[in-house]
Amino acid sequence: MIDWSRLGSLMDFCAVYYTTQLVRCAAFSYLLLGLVMLLRKMPFSRRTFIRGLLWSSFLLIPFLGKLKLFYENEAVLRITWWVTRATMTCLWIDRIYMAGILVSAAYLFGKGLRLRKSVAGMEKSSLDGIRVRVTDMNVTPFTTGLLKPEIVIPRVIWEGYGRDELMSVVQHERTHIRLGHLWFGFLWDILRCLLWVNPLLTIFQKQFRADMEDICDRVCIQRTGTTAHEYGLVLLKTLNLLRSESNGTPPAVTYAGEREFADMKRRMSEIAGFRPYRKKAFAGLAAAAALMIAALFLTVQTRSYARCNESRDIMIGISDGEPEIVSSDTGKLAQMISYDDRYVYVDREAFEKFLGENDADGEIWIVFGGFYKLPGLAGAAETCIYESGSEDKMVRIPYESIRGDWYLELLRLL
Repeated sequence: MIDWSRLGSLMDFCAVYYTTQLVRCAAFSYLLLGLVMLLRKMPFSRRTFIRGLLWSSFLLIPFLGKLKLFYENEAVLRITWWVTRATMTCLWIDRIYMAGILVSAAYLFGKGLRLRKSVAGMEKSSLDGIRVRVTDMNVTPFTTGLLKPEIVIPRVIWEGYGRDELMSVVQHERTHIRLGHLWFGFLWDILRCLLWVNPLLTIFQKQFRADMEDICDRVCIQRTGTTAHEYGLVLLKTLNLLRSESNGTPPAVTYAGEREFADMKRRMSEIAGFRPYRKKAFAGLAAAAALMIAALFLTVQTRSYARCNESRDIMIGISDGEPEIVSSDTGKLAQMISYDDRYVYVDREAFEKFLGENDADGEIWIVFGGFYKLPGLAGAAETCIYESGSEDKMVRIPYESIRGDWYLELLRLL
């Protein structure tokens, strides 16, 4: 039978454990957003591909919550300890944070599901063997779906464009798919859910999507062989046809195009400044960025606490009414106490002398080994009781290991 009280305790621990990490990640996301926006505006304002690659640095953010510097760097410890203490001790804060993630996920991905359902009911058509959906809604062409992407084109464009113009529109959407932009948008939404306390991730998603759009425009122009002028004319024609706004537009349209004049002006400026790029140079830049992210990820992992950290600490406690710690000096106790998977070995003479020096009376507990998740945050240790009266020089005490307990094994895996 399930012990529901232990299951509830495990859920509370999850709230504390993940909130502690994600709040730290949110703090890093503020700093990284500021850096990315600065680089976009200044040194890389005219470097379309580099601007887009800058956003890949956010892939590291969710993995920064267990960095050792939060515990081992004195300056960082002084700045962040009050937040760490709050998330570790105030369960209501952790529950609110987890609830915020669930609400954000329900809101963001609920819109996506509703959009997919709406698209599934749209008219099917095809252009040179490419399946598209035709909608009566007054929206710019867009693509939705991760595993089975669907290209949606409004009827006013489907019926008002010539074949070459329609192919230009469809190729633009297919380029988004090939470049993985829909997956990037999905990951960005996950980040927004996990770090919902940083509203700038929502505010600046416009810049994120604009950079993806600019990259798509450049790749599409070069791949299709059309001129920037011709490509820009198709875009302007689209804007003219869709001048009137539609109140029924779904809020989850992915890469639906810029509806504001300022955004369109920016995009047209990028297209007007198009210069052919070298594919090998672009591939090399992408590979270099991937290698850099991988190297940074490995660096973060080596400088972070593991999912489950083995403890070598040894403590002595007494239970005579109220439990009390006699000593937690592992270095000193390790000279008298050792252990393996089945037994604890105690140097009787040295240990009893130690107990006498510390006036330790009552039931003597030896606490050792086990594991912890983060310093000061949950874990478990092996225990045994020391009974005096043995005449052996080395007292051997059997103990029942905590390994195999379903609750603790789940705690290890989290």
